[in-house]
Amino acid sequence: MSNKTAPDALKLYNQLARYPAGKWLFSKLVGWRAPYFASIGGVFKELRAGFVEVHLKNRRKVHNHIGTVHALAIGNLCELAAGTLIEASLPKHLRWIPKAMTINYLKKAATDLRAVCEIKTPEQLQPGELPMLVNVYDRNDVIVVSAVITMWLSARQT
Repeated sequence: MSNKTAPDALKLYNQLARYPAGKWLFSKLVGWRAPYFASIGGVFKELRAGFVEVHLKNRRKVHNHIGTVHALAIGNLCELAAGTLIEASLPKHLRWIPKAMTINYLKKAATDLRAVCEIKTPEQLQPGELPMLVNVYDRNDVIVVSAVITMWLSARQT
């Protein structure tokens, strides 16, 4: 997808990612636009039509009472990844909203994490439900969380 036809979020990411702190700045801007996402401090490592990777540092502000990454911080990371990916991939005639989330906590999350989400054919997106699989990996490439976030796609009001 060229920058001339890319959705606004993807254009902004591509413009900023060229600079040393550009991905960090893009991540901060996403958190400014949707403040709850800022609470976990996720940083985008890659974003393109159909693919996203977002990292989360294992630090005290996202810990639970046993010193691992809190389940809801990971859920927030999953929604951040899926929501930004759909925003960056969706044709301009469609809009989206999250409809449901199913999340499976498979292992303790005791390291830095990375969430990965992919849409195989973003150019074929149509109105209706779109289940988006987000896998969250630890530093050893073990899946610690697997989530399906169902997005509702509909025609944009003109």
